[in-house]
Amino acid sequence: MRYLIIGAGAVGGTIGGRLHQAGHDVLLVARGPHLAALRAGGLRLTVPDGTHRLPVPAVGGPDEVELAPDDVLLLAVKTQHSTALLEQWAPRPVAGGGTAAERLPLVCAQNGVENERLALRRFERVYGMCVWLPSAHLEPGAVSAAGSPCSGVLHLGRYPHAPHHSPGTDAATDGTDATAARIAADLAGAHFDAYARPDVMAWKYAKLLSNLGNALEAVAGPIDGELRMRAWRRVRAEGEAVLAAAGIAHPSEEEQQAVRGERVTLLPLPGAVRGGGSSWQSLARGTGDIEADYLNGEIVLLGRLHGVPAPLNAALQRLAAEFARTGRPAGSLPDADLAALLDAS
Repeated sequence: MRYLIIGAGAVGGTIGGRLHQAGHDVLLVARGPHLAALRAGGLRLTVPDGTHRLPVPAVGGPDEVELAPDDVLLLAVKTQHSTALLEQWAPRPVAGGGTAAERLPLVCAQNGVENERLALRRFERVYGMCVWLPSAHLEPGAVSAAGSPCSGVLHLGRYPHAPHHSPGTDAATDGTDATAARIAADLAGAHFDAYARPDVMAWKYAKLLSNLGNALEAVAGPIDGELRMRAWRRVRAEGEAVLAAAGIAHPSEEEQQAVRGERVTLLPLPGAVRGGGSSWQSLARGTGDIEADYLNGEIVLLGRLHGVPAPLNAALQRLAAEFARTGRPAGSLPDADLAALLDAS
């Protein structure tokens, strides 16, 4: 199997780099200065055992690739970029006949729960991946991941859940399949704690709840102290109430911790500064966009559908978008403004 990592940022770069280190065939897909740096000097991957220069090949898009039947497309971009990339990759021909949309597995290694639905409109073989991977990408050509002994915990499963065998597919009775099992095995041999799971979307909804703090961290800074902790508790409580009203089951925090255990302990990385999570990094890099519409915005959407208000999630969704649009620095919201936001919502 060859892994095409579409979006070689913090998550995609770490997964691609680790798979490359384990001897797998990997192709990184990137753009702009990041692509130029990857082509010039390879991927600089910083992990607890040091910094590695990895000569992983990189391309700018599907026009530069000849697809083969054993390729795996792993989508690791923010949700707001998914549709454009899915449109680019879906019609690409695969050696032996057919298109990528018809023949190749596509794995959504992304936060939120919307990417799988977007992918399924175009691709026949879609897999969700729940990603716990503390990582950073703040400069071209470089990613870092501080987790040890594993870089991250990755749950992988077919989307949608396949309760029975379908002719012409490798879907198994428990909703996973041979492809999911093989990808999970490759990841497990590449410094990840990886599992094939039939209920992967339940785990992604659980991760969605934890990601509701991304916008808060991005605009107001680290979630510590009484004020930010109060905001975090309220934004999560809104999310839990909305998912309950929608009848969406998910593992509890205790169940999640039991699975993760001590497999991903964060260690200091010399010369690497993580700073914050994925939304904080979007503001720090000045990308001009942010994923809040598909994290806090997912709770707002479900709340409106099921009649459950989510005012703080809605406020953070709007504020994060304003920060990204206007270039306000990450973490620069004054405490007084955050307190006012809490009072207003």
